[in-house]
Amino acid sequence: MAQSDKHRFADFVISAIPGCVAIALITYFCFRSRLNLSVTGFLYLIVVVLQSLRGNFASSAFVSVLTVACLDFFFTPPVFSFEVTNSLDILALISYLITGLVITRLTTRARKEAAVSDNQRRQVDLLYQLAKQLLALDPAGDLLNRSAERFREVFDLNAVCLFDALSGEFYGAGKSVSSLAVKTRSACQLGQDADDVAAGVTVRYLRATGKKIGAVGFEGLRGCELTIGPLAALAAAMLERTRAFQSAGHAAATAQAEVFRSAVLDALAHEVKTPLATILTAAGGLREADSLRPQQLELAELIESETSRLSGLTSQVLRTSKLDHKEMKPRLMRTDITGLVSGLVDEYSRQCTDRKFVANGMISTEVLADRDLLELALRQLLDNAYKYSPPGSEIAVSVEGDRERASVRVSNSGKPIRGRERSRVFERFYRGAETRHLAPGSGLGLYFAHQIVCAHGGSMELEDASAVSEDATAFLLTLPLAEAEG
Repeated sequence: MAQSDKHRFADFVISAIPGCVAIALITYFCFRSRLNLSVTGFLYLIVVVLQSLRGNFASSAFVSVLTVACLDFFFTPPVFSFEVTNSLDILALISYLITGLVITRLTTRARKEAAVSDNQRRQVDLLYQLAKQLLALDPAGDLLNRSAERFREVFDLNAVCLFDALSGEFYGAGKSVSSLAVKTRSACQLGQDADDVAAGVTVRYLRATGKKIGAVGFEGLRGCELTIGPLAALAAAMLERTRAFQSAGHAAATAQAEVFRSAVLDALAHEVKTPLATILTAAGGLREADSLRPQQLELAELIESETSRLSGLTSQVLRTSKLDHKEMKPRLMRTDITGLVSGLVDEYSRQCTDRKFVANGMISTEVLADRDLLELALRQLLDNAYKYSPPGSEIAVSVEGDRERASVRVSNSGKPIRGRERSRVFERFYRGAETRHLAPGSGLGLYFAHQIVCAHGGSMELEDASAVSEDATAFLLTLPLAEAEG
């Protein structure tokens, strides 16, 4: 017997032992207590479900077959025999076996899909952490060596090697035991990817704008099917960023960093859609199973709806990224801003019960706007008010207007924004010194909201604290009315 077969058999035995012991105990107890077939079968079914939750399919199927054998031998007349005289008992045993195997199969599949989705979530989180660290690096200095070190640290790699085809230089981190630098340069010269599974080496050939720019090699990268594409894209972006800074100075490098930031957002958003699609498919499959109880069906539907909503938010991230670079104009149409604000207030009131969301002065008015982008901007204001207000406080939202413009005011109590910080709240990645410790954030929410409003020909401003109260913060979003634009 091969070593792998022995290992699988050992896992099977260890996984099946608890279920077999539980079946033996239930059989002894029920037989001594003279319980009938129905009660005993229900207890057996509980053991099958518990075994399916913790064991693999082979061990769970074995326990299911064992329970049917015990039911037949000890509780189906004639007892102490596998012969069954009553046709109804035969049908009951067959139905029980099918039910046990179906439960085992569905539970095992759900556990596998959950494990895959969890692994994908962890990989995407690592990509996000790496992208943040790469964005924070100063282009001046030894950028590529520091970038390679970030790759190695975040993904816990043995070694990383970046090869610049233009200069012919190597940049790396860690200590390779498999000639990683040689394999990386060879992949660049041949113009093709190279994988050495035995040595744990993965090399990707890098191109940009149709030209060869270099190659990147990773030693010790585990489960690279999901991450290798985005990692190669990040490596190519860092090479391009370095070249732009070296060839055009600080101004050109700053502009290239904007392109890099957009590429990171696009790569991450597209990679997030992959695990979301997996979760959505798994939830749909579970929902279609006939054996689910009402509570389980409700949970499956909740997973499916929330995954769809998260997929929509990911698409919005892509749109705001393009909007930031003036690559896309809002799709303007007549939009009931009052109804949109009222719906959001109701939604936040249901979901955020530790704050009180109040709608005041909701006049009925319409504006020319891209509804999806406008909703995203309003959500940023409501999220901001929720994060930086104390629990139990009130968040007031109102819609006002005149003959030309409609205004939405969102105000909350808490630490006011003072001094020079007031003029910087709409800057990208900026977070106030007093508020950055109150709640997590990236400093992009208000920036994107401001960009969206400006793209609609409107304005967004932080109102003077003295106009509201000494311990309050209020943001005012203003858009042209549909009639005025017409």
